[in-house]
Amino acid sequence: MIGISDIEAAARLIAGHVVRTPTVESPGLSALLGVPVTAKLELLQRTGSFKARGATAKLLSLSEADRAAGVVAVSGGNHAISVAVMADALGVKATVVMPKSAPARAVEIAEAAGATVRLTDTMDGAFALMSQLQSEGLSLVHPFDDPVVVAGQGTVGLEFADDAPRGDGNGLTDVVVSIGGGALISGVAAALHARLPGVRIWGVETEGAQAMSEALAAGGPQPVRLSSIVSTLSAPTVSQLTYDHVSALVSDVLVVPDAEAVQGTLDLANHAKVWAEPAAGCVVPAARRVLERVGGDARIGLVLCGGNATTTDVISWAERFNLR
Repeated sequence: MIGISDIEAAARLIAGHVVRTPTVESPGLSALLGVPVTAKLELLQRTGSFKARGATAKLLSLSEADRAAGVVAVSGGNHAISVAVMADALGVKATVVMPKSAPARAVEIAEAAGATVRLTDTMDGAFALMSQLQSEGLSLVHPFDDPVVVAGQGTVGLEFADDAPRGDGNGLTDVVVSIGGGALISGVAAALHARLPGVRIWGVETEGAQAMSEALAAGGPQPVRLSSIVSTLSAPTVSQLTYDHVSALVSDVLVVPDAEAVQGTLDLANHAKVWAEPAAGCVVPAARRVLERVGGDARIGLVLCGGNATTTDVISWAERFNLR
């Protein structure tokens, strides 16, 4: 299990390479949800998502020989962007593997950063190619099955705990975090439980990208069939590492339809005045479900994990689901 000392060490390691993103009270979201809401704006992170943290931590932890050999990563979009951009900044040659369903913009950004991009028909195929390239000598920067990456993502929770307003002395009661492979929620939960004892952590997935909730139901990681439009949450399985953290530290994992995740993106634009992707938008409907369980005295924290969706993408999804 990742501890607070691991996360603090990761914070020192990546300082100066990543952004300490704003933690803000949101009057618009507070009015929308009916309780005080504080948002961690990780969509303002370098590379547009929290993924820069774990990627940077892993790249800086590699030996000179491993960095010289180059690295490989697999991703539905955001991890690829972060590995490509941060590897370029650190002088490391990167290869990123993505399914063809990954956002075209993610492919463009990774290529522009100098990474070699390999596309596969499916996410399962992407993970298989990643394993092949690793066996050929490239160092793996795994999106979630790596304690260094989990600790790096945990710095989101470290900053959230330090920067969230305390008000009358009462801090956050409930924090909602998106789940793909589970590194973000694993690290955030470890940090918040250490810094804010008693806080409840809630995960959220989209239907068709339910690797963690299915793992919890089965008692361990299981391969899942992916069908969600939210490619940045679409891990074909979680890892034992992230499963162990979520099963021990997270109150529950909620699953919302793709349409609600896209509506959440629209709500964040209209009420919070921030541009998010559906992987972040899904925390809004999930927060409503949390409030149904815990009551109206809650003080909600939302981790807005990324903003790498184009206006064209969001408009297309909104039209598909007849949303406004």
